[in-house]
Amino acid sequence: MHKHINKKEVKVLDCTIRDGGLINDHRFSDEFVRAVYLALSLSGIDYMEFGYRSSKELSPPSQFGPWKYCHDDKIASIIAGIDSDMKLSVMIDAHRIKEQTFRPADQSPFDLIRTATYVKDIDLALDSIFKAHELGYETSANIMAISRENQQDLTGCLKKLAASPVDVVYIVDSFGGMYMDQVEHLMKLFQTHLPEKKIGIHCHNNLQMALGNTIAAIMQGADFADGSLAGIGRGCGNCCLELLIGYLNYPHFNLTPVLQVIEEQLLPLRKDIEWGYIIPYMITGLLNQHPRPAIAVRKTPEKDQYAKFFSQLQKTIKSSD
Repeated sequence: MHKHINKKEVKVLDCTIRDGGLINDHRFSDEFVRAVYLALSLSGIDYMEFGYRSSKELSPPSQFGPWKYCHDDKIASIIAGIDSDMKLSVMIDAHRIKEQTFRPADQSPFDLIRTATYVKDIDLALDSIFKAHELGYETSANIMAISRENQQDLTGCLKKLAASPVDVVYIVDSFGGMYMDQVEHLMKLFQTHLPEKKIGIHCHNNLQMALGNTIAAIMQGADFADGSLAGIGRGCGNCCLELLIGYLNYPHFNLTPVLQVIEEQLLPLRKDIEWGYIIPYMITGLLNQHPRPAIAVRKTPEKDQYAKFFSQLQKTIKSSD
């Protein structure tokens, strides 16, 4: 098998249920989630993210499935009876925190609380990170839409994180619009300003760069890397977990259960929801835009009128400048 020059072992986090939930309003069946949990446990994956701990006030339960809220008792019922060393994570949005609460870590199935934040919301994120740390959780700050940030603001954000108890700080290519040179630049910037922190990478696949950008981060010394089964996620989705662990090729990884669960659980989903490389999402990535316009056009009869969509989005961007 191939060998790679990176010597440090990277922790792999699967975000199938969390990121995949963005395309079905977090309505996976218990059977689906349990099958994913079992497969990832057998495959040697380090962390599995179940979903969000969202505010019921800001995100009404009538509109979403259970993985939008990830209550401890619900997670405990899913993992019951399965012997696993895999750690569990849950995500909160810094700008959507309301009444969510967490038990102390030793009373919860979760090990890691990841706080997704924009640079402008870093103070809200830090408040959550301090609280999670005090409760005994591992913590991360996932800096979203990083391709839109200027270096001065980003540097200020990193300095605040350097002085906090956060364990991991993630580069998040939210719009799937970055290339390897940009990832390498950000890795060096993070390493300069976060010398005591671990660094993670979370890539979207709008430009078919998710795996390449993840590898670029790993080659620069990233400690954590995200992936999802068959790349499931909003729009073009994420770095494919199967490709990532195939690249890393660690002795403790077992690819067979991953392929089995994709075959049995992910393939049937494609009949009802779409993800993967789709041109309108490529266009939003190329133009460094949120995938929202592509999501909207994919629900219309004009969903495959690519040239028209490209032209209209360019005009929208120009008019807003």
